[in-house]
Amino acid sequence: MKKLSTGAGRGLGGVVGLDLSDKRGNYAILSWRGDILEEGTIVMSRAGLRKRFDDGRYRVAIEAGTHSPWVSRELYALGHEVIVANPRQLPLIYRSHRKSDRLDAISLARLARLDPALLSPICHRGEQAQANLALLRSRDQLVAVRTQLINHVRGSVKSMGERLPRCSAEAFAVKAADHVPDALRPSLLPILETISQLTSQIRGYDKEVERLAEEVYPQTQLLRQVNGVGPLTSLAFVLTLEEPRRFRASRDVGAYLGLVPRRRDTGESHPQLHITKAGDVFLRKLLVQCAHYILGPFGKDCDLRRWGLRLAGTTSKDQKKRALPAVARKLAVLLHQLWITGEVYEPLAEDRRAA
Repeated sequence: MKKLSTGAGRGLGGVVGLDLSDKRGNYAILSWRGDILEEGTIVMSRAGLRKRFDDGRYRVAIEAGTHSPWVSRELYALGHEVIVANPRQLPLIYRSHRKSDRLDAISLARLARLDPALLSPICHRGEQAQANLALLRSRDQLVAVRTQLINHVRGSVKSMGERLPRCSAEAFAVKAADHVPDALRPSLLPILETISQLTSQIRGYDKEVERLAEEVYPQTQLLRQVNGVGPLTSLAFVLTLEEPRRFRASRDVGAYLGLVPRRRDTGESHPQLHITKAGDVFLRKLLVQCAHYILGPFGKDCDLRRWGLRLAGTTSKDQKKRALPAVARKLAVLLHQLWITGEVYEPLAEDRRAA
């Protein structure tokens, strides 16, 4: 193996670009002058990473993906400077006409050598937060499967000229069983039993979410002061952001979650575009659901609701659609502010200031 020269004043042996995959990953090591010192592949396992990168210290650039959380933690534990690149911001790689794992590794290394900011680096959450967030997402998957099964049952019954009574998803398996036509009972009763089992499992997840919110993450109580924000959304917010003070301002949370409009201003043209949809999809969906509740008939009177209703207006449907992500963005900023300051939430603070 060729001996690497350390960068002047950096204390690092060079720059590594590591392209991750399921079984074997490609890597390229560059000197600080840009010369390729070594290329190769490694087994994508903790033992494989330690075997190759346990000697010396490097600046290592990887792309965010399925394997990047545990790989970044492992490399950081070995003493390396780790940069996790945002793949959505790397057109040099994903739009390349000569794309391969080897060339991707070299491109990552060259970008990290010149300026890490070119990689739009992201910060992965800790292992415990990742495990707890997986619990919330597993619950979300069960809810989605249950919804698909309920729609299948209702559609099958409609095709026979019958209809099932309206009810909640939790009560569907019990109430629908007596209204299924005899011809469909052999095919639909097993599905109703599965729906009942899914409902029971979802209740178990809900209890665990409540326990985590009360015992492990008490800061969620600050967020739940806002009407419409429950244990699921507050816990997902805390686990996704994890460290609230890494944002310079609460306004940055809206952009972090992809709730700000895209911009393509040129000259005198300032078109209205959709939101960026960057960041965590799961938390963004929960915040939009909260916005639906806040603006809906059961939402309590508060400054956020009044602001959203003024923005939605009463005529244009497009304007009402734009109000939902806007309220979700403002809600994210409000939740971050409550988390940082620990203040008591005042729903009608604007009225109090005016008075």
